[in-house]
Amino acid sequence: MKATHPRRPWGALALAAGLSGAALLVAPPLGADETCMSPYMAKIVGQEDFVYVWTLGQEGVGDEQDKLVTIDVNPNSSEYGKVVQTLSVGGRNEAHHSGFTDDRRYLWAAGLDTNKIFIFDVHTDPARPKLHKVITDFVARSGGVVGPHTTYALAGRMIITGLSNNRDHGGRTALVEYTNDGQYIATHWMPTDDNLRGARKAGKHADGYGYDLRVLPRRNLMVTSSFTGWSNYMMDFGKMLQDEAAMKRFGNTVVVWDLHSRKPKKVLDVPGAPLELRCAWGANHNYCFTSTALTSKIWLIYEDESGEWHAKAVADIGDPSKVPLPVDISITSDDKHLWVDTFMDGKTRLFDISDPFKPRQVYEKQIGKQINMASQSWNGKRIYYTSSLLANWDKKGDEDEQYFKAYDWDGTALQQKFAIDFTAAKLGRPHQMRFGAYSLYGMKPPRADSHTVAQTD
Repeated sequence: MKATHPRRPWGALALAAGLSGAALLVAPPLGADETCMSPYMAKIVGQEDFVYVWTLGQEGVGDEQDKLVTIDVNPNSSEYGKVVQTLSVGGRNEAHHSGFTDDRRYLWAAGLDTNKIFIFDVHTDPARPKLHKVITDFVARSGGVVGPHTTYALAGRMIITGLSNNRDHGGRTALVEYTNDGQYIATHWMPTDDNLRGARKAGKHADGYGYDLRVLPRRNLMVTSSFTGWSNYMMDFGKMLQDEAAMKRFGNTVVVWDLHSRKPKKVLDVPGAPLELRCAWGANHNYCFTSTALTSKIWLIYEDESGEWHAKAVADIGDPSKVPLPVDISITSDDKHLWVDTFMDGKTRLFDISDPFKPRQVYEKQIGKQINMASQSWNGKRIYYTSSLLANWDKKGDEDEQYFKAYDWDGTALQQKFAIDFTAAKLGRPHQMRFGAYSLYGMKPPRADSHTVAQTD
């Protein structure tokens, strides 16, 4: 089956939406939930004890620093629904994604602006992570990669997607590989039109852009998506909307890689800035999903009977003419449903993907005035939401809600359990989430009355 490639110029999207220079047109979502974790690590299949929220420091709010915020989410705890620790890292780095090592002992959290990678010890005391190490030479060691984004576990390794480079700060970038203890191994540059690095082009594009990454080890598959470079994601949003050249600097590709050799094999056209990647878990489900920010579509990346990989647009998200701006997506562990968040209307939508070629929306709910992340438990009974995208791209004024919200899902509707106003709590802008549990390290939770809130500068 051949892929289809609907196109829609970004400028036309902005006009159709009637957006002002201060409004958000598109922003990268931030993937993080138990069903999107690396297959190389153990999963929390029962009740998670904590959610670790990688949070952007905000000028005039609290200590103004980026921080890891630990929230107790176990209903049996006396601290349920409360912040039990904040761990500030110094300065504002454009806190973005984080990911565990394969043994889940350490959490790697990156900054898109300063290119620092903060490594937290989350196993010694899961309620009170410690800053273990900071990688400060990422750009130099990688050969010029800028904007560490997805930090993803392989077997004994961490692989990191870049968003940019230090030569022109555009979207040309690479994957960077490290050992679990933070030693640089190799850089794998994305294929481009003038250097395909052994890959084949399935369509018109080989832009060399990067964003997210996922793997299917049983198919020897690694797949990456694309977004934009430092000059765009750090630009004032209103200024970017008026910059015709900037509006053309967005990715239109998904790359299929040989996982073992780290070599690109095929470049697929996926126009419209494909963002988060979520791969199916079923033993015979050889496919992944992504969504396109500019065209509001769900795309299927799938393997045919001959072993060839293809991309196909399979569903609209909301009304694309209204530019809802899909951000995060989260697949259920049984591969039957896909949650999709849309920033502009603050909604989360649930799609039935039992037939991956024909997703259909079955539920929606408005979570806030803006929304970004969705992180669900392995059993699908709990789902958490956060609000922030990029510091310069969040909504303004009264629309700039900054929250963490916890919901239960009973199969038919979401029921809110608690919410934390991050602005009122002077914490900043909550971004990406990861789960923690005592059981991962053979520990039992302490007595219910033993928790105390800790703040670490």
